Amino acid sequence: MTPITEVEGRRLPLSNLEKVLYPATGFTKAEVLHYYATVAGVLLPHLRERPVSFLRYPDGPEGQVFFTKNVPPGTPDWVTTAEVPRSEGPARMVLVEDLPSLMWAANLVAEFHTHQWRITDPGQADRVVFDLDPGPPATVVHCCEVALWLRERLARDGIEAYAKTSGSKGLHLLAAVRGSSSEQVSDYAKALAVEAEKAMPRLVLHQMKRSLRPGKVFVDWSQNAARKTTAAPYTLRARAEPLVSAPVTWQEVEECRSPDRMALRAPDIPPRLQDFGDLLAPLLDPDEAGTLPEQHT
Repeated sequence: MTPITEVEGRRLPLSNLEKVLYPATGFTKAEVLHYYATVAGVLLPHLRERPVSFLRYPDGPEGQVFFTKNVPPGTPDWVTTAEVPRSEGPARMVLVEDLPSLMWAANLVAEFHTHQWRITDPGQADRVVFDLDPGPPATVVHCCEVALWLRERLARDGIEAYAKTSGSKGLHLLAAVRGSSSEQVSDYAKALAVEAEKAMPRLVLHQMKRSLRPGKVFVDWSQNAARKTTAAPYTLRARAEPLVSAPVTWQEVEECRSPDRMALRAPDIPPRLQDFGDLLAPLLDPDEAGTLPEQHT
C-alpha cells in the first residue's frame, strides 16, 4: 500500500519512496521529499502567487521527461489553482502556496519553473532574468565573467542583481523590478544582452545561433517573455546527480575558477542556508525593486 503522510492537516499518499531517481549517487525519492521539506521555508516564498510549470521526471532523468503546465489530473481540491492568461486562451495552473502543496508537487517528481510575474498582476513583471548558457568548451567559469559584467551594468541603472546556479551547466541572474510589463522587461534585457556582446564579442552571444555557440556564453534574455518560465530557486534538476538551482554569493562568482565550484547538490543546501540564509531574499522585498530606464518604459 502507498503510505499516507499527514502534512499540516492534509493527508498525502507518498509513493515509491525507495525508488532511485538519481542513479549516479543513489539518491532516492524519499531523499527528494526530505530535501523539499527541509528547504520549504526558503523555497515557498519564491513560488507563492506564481503559476508553476512542472518538468516531470517520474522515472529519473534517464526516463521520460515532460512538461506539465495545466493542472495535473488527480490534483487534490485543496491545492490552489488559478486561471492564467495565454495567447491561445486562458488555462488553469497550479499555485504552490503552502507545505502540503509543495510535498504533493514534490511527490510528482518534478522541477519547479515559474514566470517572472505574479498571478495577482499578470500584466506587470516583477523580475528580470538572464540565463547564461555556456557552449562547450566554455563553462560556468565563463558565465561568471559575463555575470559580473551584467551585475555592474544593471547597477548603473539602479537595479541590483543576484546570482544562482542553473543546476545544469550555467548561471542565472535575477533582479527585482517594478512598474514595467513583461514586454518592456524583455526589451530591456535584450538591450543589455546586445551590449554585453559588443563589450565581450569573443565571449558573449545574444542570439541562439548554434553555429556560433562553441566557446561562447549565450545570454538568454527571452525568458522574460510573459509566456516563458525559468527554473525556480532551490528546485532540484533532472540530471544524473541531485543538482540544485541554488543561490550563490558574488564572492563565489568572482572566485570561480572551476565548474565544480558551481555544482551544488541537495545535501549542500541545508549547510549553506545555515551559513547564508536565503541569498535571494531581497527579491521578495518590494522596496528593493528597481525601475527600468525611461527609454524602456
